[in-house]
Amino acid sequence: MDDKPVRTGPDPEPDPEPLPSERPASADAGLTTGALARRLGVSPTTLRSWDRRYGIGPAARADGRHRRWAPDDVAVLETMCRLTASGVPPAEAARAARGRAHENTPPVAPTAPRSRAAGPLPLGDVRQECRGLARAAVRLDAPAVARQLDRAITEFGLTVAWQDVMAPALHAVGRKWASSGDRYVEVEHLLSWHVSTALRHHTAPVGASVAPVLLACVPDEQHTLPLEALNASLARNAIPTRMFGAAVPADALGAAVRRLGPAAVVLWAQSRATAAPQLARHIAATAWGVRGARAQPLVLLGGPGWSGRPTRGMVRPTGLADALATLTAAYGTDQPG
Repeated sequence: MDDKPVRTGPDPEPDPEPLPSERPASADAGLTTGALARRLGVSPTTLRSWDRRYGIGPAARADGRHRRWAPDDVAVLETMCRLTASGVPPAEAARAARGRAHENTPPVAPTAPRSRAAGPLPLGDVRQECRGLARAAVRLDAPAVARQLDRAITEFGLTVAWQDVMAPALHAVGRKWASSGDRYVEVEHLLSWHVSTALRHHTAPVGASVAPVLLACVPDEQHTLPLEALNASLARNAIPTRMFGAAVPADALGAAVRRLGPAAVVLWAQSRATAAPQLARHIAATAWGVRGARAQPLVLLGGPGWSGRPTRGMVRPTGLADALATLTAAYGTDQPG
């Protein structure tokens, strides 16, 4: 007798063939544009633009249409991102990236210190590092922004990094935001946050063996980054500070001055609408100590908001370097930068 089972029903239908969109991509198929964009921290639109303009695209395409990025393609794009983030113009970076696609040596950026290459932000004649920072910020490439800031501070020192790299990029983003409605708000927020983070990372606490410098924004003033740059620079010069930040109420500021007895007070006003001349005069006239040996603070008025305001008896530094020179001279210290 035949022991094979007898099939009494219809033959079962074979499993349906998965649709192309449902098939998992094999490792050999390469990355999709979206996956590569997430890996590099750029937008898919940027990758397509680089492919169209500079020929930085995948060597092969799935089904003749869909981009699939092989390891060699990814290496080219990684080099492209590093170069553009360092300030190299995209066309030049693309040529270098293609030329180094199969090399193991790291890419070397051109040595020209300044660049006028076109870009999305109104930067003008700036250091190449500033242009690279701006490009990374516009791409919302947070890792590249962080690397650029840390490298600028390490290579140039805080003062030069602020004046030649950070501040021009921040001003350009602000101008672009003002001229384009609500566009670029996200760029300004991301760049500001990373600048603040980098400055704090490079700020070492200083013991208060002498009277500190008090740094504060006047009431209604929210722009703190210039004060943060000065705070970090003073710390590198071993000058103790007390950083109060944005929008300090007048009464609180007066109370802090009387409690601390600071050697100097820096008041920041970004615009004429926030500048408070009466408060500045009050702080400058505040005295403490025993009768006959009373002390008063040196008052520095920082920011464009004080322009055209009466500043008798107070100092108007022209920038970070000037403010740092004034304060280090008052403390009798050198400036390491």
